[in-house]
Amino acid sequence: MRDERNDGHGGHDGGTHGQDAAPAPVDTPLPPDGPVTLAVHSVPMPDLDPPKRSRWTLWLVLLVCAAPVVASYFSFYVLDLRGRAYGDLIQPTRDLPPSLALTDLKGAPVAAASLHGQWLLTYVPDRACDEGCERMLFMQRQLREMLGKDRDRLDKLVLVPDDVALTPAQIDALTAHGAPATVLRAPRAGIEAWLMAAPGHRMGEHLFLVDPMGRWMLRTPATPEPSAVKKDLERLMRANAGWDQPGR
Repeated sequence: MRDERNDGHGGHDGGTHGQDAAPAPVDTPLPPDGPVTLAVHSVPMPDLDPPKRSRWTLWLVLLVCAAPVVASYFSFYVLDLRGRAYGDLIQPTRDLPPSLALTDLKGAPVAAASLHGQWLLTYVPDRACDEGCERMLFMQRQLREMLGKDRDRLDKLVLVPDDVALTPAQIDALTAHGAPATVLRAPRAGIEAWLMAAPGHRMGEHLFLVDPMGRWMLRTPATPEPSAVKKDLERLMRANAGWDQPGR
């Protein structure tokens, strides 16, 4: 009997040890104090076309830069001077040719682009400077002074065709009185390809207005009335005051 009990007890123990025992809980050590390290996972980005985005950015920058110029031209041509200008508005404007062969009075070459940045009240003595020519040069000087505080935004330019002679006294008069004029020589054909007299008139009977970007935009009538020209200039300066500053 004892053996049977021992056998049964032994069988019971064997069954108990034959089953998988539940694992004892293990204490997980805590990390030492210090900065917490986080895993960074990439976030999917929208499928944008970089070249297309760059083009839109470029157009936006160009629009912002051009807005003051566009607004000033709209106010000048459409709102203010259209139908009211004393002079002839040149539409479309005509750019100063970069290839125009300009030289100073000593024969040194001058880049056309160096004239950009200021309004240019331009006179072209298309023949030997006579009394009429001297009167136009005097008017050019007076018109600049009549602009008052805005006169520093406008330069006097005299474009002398290469076949026209100026006397030393005339050159001195151009370069010595008040703010001196910029006197440059250029081939006649090059000047006439850019500036143009009114039908039936000569170049030397007009003054030509060129904007700071080198665009011919206005021609005075032949033998103009100074006070009427002044009004055109004042309207134009007012329309462009937001972006056109004195000096180049």
